[in-house]
Amino acid sequence: MRRLVRLDWALKRLLRSKANFCVLEGFLSELLHEDVEILELLESESNRKDEDDKQNRVDLKVKLGGGEIVIIEFQASSDVFFLQRLLYSTSKVITEHVRRGEKYTEVSKVISVNVLFFDFGQGEDYIYHGTTNFVGVHKGDVLVQKTKSKRWKTGPNLWRIFPEHYLIKANSFDDVARNTLDEWIYVLKNGELPEGYSAKGLEEAKTILARMALSDADRNDYDHYMMAKWKQASEDETKFIEGMEKGREQEKFDLAKNLLPKMSDLEIADVTSLTVEQVSELRAEMEEQEPAD
Repeated sequence: MRRLVRLDWALKRLLRSKANFCVLEGFLSELLHEDVEILELLESESNRKDEDDKQNRVDLKVKLGGGEIVIIEFQASSDVFFLQRLLYSTSKVITEHVRRGEKYTEVSKVISVNVLFFDFGQGEDYIYHGTTNFVGVHKGDVLVQKTKSKRWKTGPNLWRIFPEHYLIKANSFDDVARNTLDEWIYVLKNGELPEGYSAKGLEEAKTILARMALSDADRNDYDHYMMAKWKQASEDETKFIEGMEKGREQEKFDLAKNLLPKMSDLEIADVTSLTVEQVSELRAEMEEQEPAD
């Protein structure tokens, strides 16, 4: 078994050469269940060498042979507004790649791939795929398109023109590779490549991503990147916890304010879990704010 560098770092730093696209092509081929060819790596706000300069969380943006645009994000820390940001990112990519005055047929198909290293949502699976379907309110049938579009290859699947979202909950994967896509998820989660794996792109990854193959300069960059990742994840988690605690504390005080005219300080403290001293101080503050008769 070979220890690899974290793929979110490697894909952004080592695979920018077209000669190395085969690794990312392999992963996307396994995920999308078709042979994928990457035409080019597109620029995005996050394509910067210094991690501190990153303004959004879209880590990679590539254009495929069929004209589709794939945006890939590696999310290490929890984010309460992750789905809102996901919606914003895909919408932004669509509008960025349509020039003013172009026909709607030129709208790019966007595929959003998100590899999450934190617990997100409730669900027993570790790979989720979301699309846009139009379902009949009364009969429950799915609306289909009558005419075929050569550009979008929709056929009966109208949803193919809309963005697709893949959420890969790496932390929920049980490390048992049941198929070639699972082999990729194992590598993404653990940074290790067991012998005998046959998924597309992993053979090339043995050479490109091996930790021992890094130059001194790349190794220093990698270590700096990982330290920044751990620091950012810790800070984000701390801010999230502090925000939740602050919100719960504020709820206690809001409830106490409503109970001041109806209960004693001791009773309010028992209901809200505030101390009697806190309730007494709150009562004094509220009385000071009351206008004089």
